[in-house]
Order: sequence, then structure tokens, then C-alpha cells
Amino acid sequence: MNWASFYAVISGVNRHSTGIGRIWLSVIFIFRILVLVVAAESVWGDEKSGFTCNTQQPGCNSVCYDQFFPISHIRLWALQLILVSTPALLVAMHVAHRRHVEKKILKISGRGSAKDFEDLKRQKFKITGALWWTYMISIVFRVIFEVVFLYIFYLIYPDIKMVRLVKCDSYPCPNTVDCFVSRPTEKTIFTIFMLAVSGVCVLLNLAEVVYLIAGACVRCFPGEAGEVKGPWLTQKLATYKQNEINQLISEHSFKPRLNVGRKPAADRPERCSAF
Repeated sequence: MNWASFYAVISGVNRHSTGIGRIWLSVIFIFRILVLVVAAESVWGDEKSGFTCNTQQPGCNSVCYDQFFPISHIRLWALQLILVSTPALLVAMHVAHRRHVEKKILKISGRGSAKDFEDLKRQKFKITGALWWTYMISIVFRVIFEVVFLYIFYLIYPDIKMVRLVKCDSYPCPNTVDCFVSRPTEKTIFTIFMLAVSGVCVLLNLAEVVYLIAGACVRCFPGEAGEVKGPWLTQKLATYKQNEINQLISEHSFKPRLNVGRKPAADRPERCSAF
């Protein structure tokens, strides 16, 4: 598989991602795709030929290998990477649709120059509104795929440590035979590394979910200095301020009417005291 082309496709959403999303994409490319292509594939490249049993019975090696390794680690991780990275295409398609709509608007408004179209291609969309929901759904699917594959891996290989010797008595083996696994130490190290990186990706996705929800709450609820950023609250505050202004105006216009006809205190005669 051409992993470079695959990365070029999913990296198209990097411009419209959050900071945590860019970190996740870097982890996917550096610690998963590169490690899988450069190192892990060479370690597991001879897994079938290196799996030998102490018997000359035809078919015994293949049957025993299929019993202990029903699916290759490399193929399982490749399928996991494809499914985990695919939800990012939802964001890419959403952005492409918005650009298509804005391009039509530019043409209708008569501002469809080459410079306008070029600026539209470089435009970065904020993760708000419908794009926020698309981005959130893509992250949820990432987490689901990661967790499902970790669970499948646990069901197939409950013991992470790769054993050196396995005993097999499946047909057509004549009896219980000893089979030897090639490079068990290297395979154990890469298995632990790939599972650890998968766990890190799950944590990054959960952190990005929290970040997006926190950003949405900041936009919809009051900030630190009493600043109101939500449209509904902004309207309520404006109405409240206008009522205060109207009340102050009415009070100032009512006070002079109360003072009309009253003499100042200095002009009024003092009352005589009996004592």
C-alpha cells in the first residue's frame, strides 16, 4: 500500500484542525505509519517462513501457524490505521462542500476573480456550527475504531509477549510437535510499542473532545470579566441595559417637577421657638 498517498489525503484536514488534532496526525504519521513501514514490516516479513516445526509432515507447519497466528499483526495494524484515519475524510468533505458553496456565491455576486478563488482555497474555516458537529463525529468514530481494534487484538492475542516455543497437535500433524517462532523478542517490543501508541492516540482524541466542548461552552456562556459571548445572553444583557437607561431618564425628568413651587431653604422664614 502507498502510505505516502494515504497520508497526503488525510493531512488535507490539518489546516482546519485544532492543535491537538495536529499532534494526533503527527503521531499517526511518525509513530505508526513510519514505524509500520520502516521497521515492523521487516520484522514480520519472514514470520511464515521462519515458523518451523520439528516434523516433515506436509501441511503441519501451515496449520500450526494459522492456529497461533490467525491474522498477521502487520495486516491488523494496517487495517486499524486505515479505519482510524478514514473519519478525518468527513471533515475534508465538509470543508470541500463549504468551499463549493462559497465559490457559487462569489460567482453569483460577480466577485469571481482568480484572486478571490485563490484566497478561497487558502481560507481556514473555524470549527464552529455544522463543521463543529462533523469534526466531533469524526473524533468519536476515531475513538470507537481504536477501542474496537484494541479489544480485537486482545481477543486474538491475549498474551502480548511473543512466545518462543508453541506446541501443536492439529491435523495433519502426526502427534504433538514443537514449533518455533522467529524473532520473538523483536516482535514483542514492536507489539508493545504499537499498542502504547494506539493508547496515546485514544487519549489525544479524548483530550480534543474536551477541548472542543470547552470552546463551545466559552462561546455560549459568560466569560471571565462578565463578558457574554452567546447571542441569546447578549440580547438579554442589551435589553437590561436599555431598561436601566430608560429608568434613569425618567427619574431625572421627574425630579424638577417635584421642586417647582418650592422656595429655597434660605428664603423660607424660620419658625419661632417658644423657648
